[in-house]
Amino acid sequence: MLLLIGSIILTSYLTLAFKITGRFKINTFQAIVFNYLSCVITGSLFNGHFPVTAANIQQPWFPWSMLMGGMFIVIFNIVGFTTQRLGVAVASVANKLSLVIPFIFSIYLYNESATALKALGIVVALVAVYLTVKPAKQNGHQQDKKWLLVLPVLLFAGSGLLDTLIKYTEQRFLNANNSNDFLISAFASAAVIGLSILAAGIVSRRLQFDYRAVIAGIAIGVPNYFSIWCLVMALKNYPGNSSALIPINNMGIVLFSAVAAWILFRERLSVYNWAGILLSIAAIALIAFG
Repeated sequence: MLLLIGSIILTSYLTLAFKITGRFKINTFQAIVFNYLSCVITGSLFNGHFPVTAANIQQPWFPWSMLMGGMFIVIFNIVGFTTQRLGVAVASVANKLSLVIPFIFSIYLYNESATALKALGIVVALVAVYLTVKPAKQNGHQQDKKWLLVLPVLLFAGSGLLDTLIKYTEQRFLNANNSNDFLISAFASAAVIGLSILAAGIVSRRLQFDYRAVIAGIAIGVPNYFSIWCLVMALKNYPGNSSALIPINNMGIVLFSAVAAWILFRERLSVYNWAGILLSIAAIALIAFG
């Protein structure tokens, strides 16, 4: 339970952090790049060694960690952009509505149980998440930019596939001895991709280095590593129950992010939003105990 709570709090912190970097006009992409470099250093220290070795490159999980790293940096940039343009709550729901995708994969690929109550919980969760982050007031300037509506769709698909990938690799390749190696390798892949793009941008003078992004990257990167670590460890400690754990994790992140954004950034919560929070509690109970 503590691992799940840790994943919820730390993942919510990441979304909130993008709101802060936006307010201080820190370059989001550069902060994300240094975030992943911080993840590699944090994970290596935590694990006791740097895992990208000749031996690990030959492991069956290594190509999946490279794919996961690429997805990390793409999705994280979309999350950051969505948070700054549409708000913490909108970014959170677009990200975590994707709980439907790993839920379906867990049922059909791993033969996990799908009771009527769990199915009802998923339906209630979708309604609850929508109500929780339903904007209290639309900004006319944002309404004019209809292309922004693409962002929630990209987050939905990308985050769902990423959660499914984490579950697939955990099920097929990971154990207590290689989970950290897998995670750090994925973060290293994201860092290499990001640093390559950043270096090319600086050399071509399309980007200007923002030293504050290094500080922001460290502040984001350490919690980021442990947010993924907590989720993977929770899945490992409760095998055969990811159809419950992942939805509960995602719902908790949506709730925590929405309430924190309301308190810290005065993002408005309407009657519909509060109704969604109450429904979310019911949905969590249905999914967890159904």
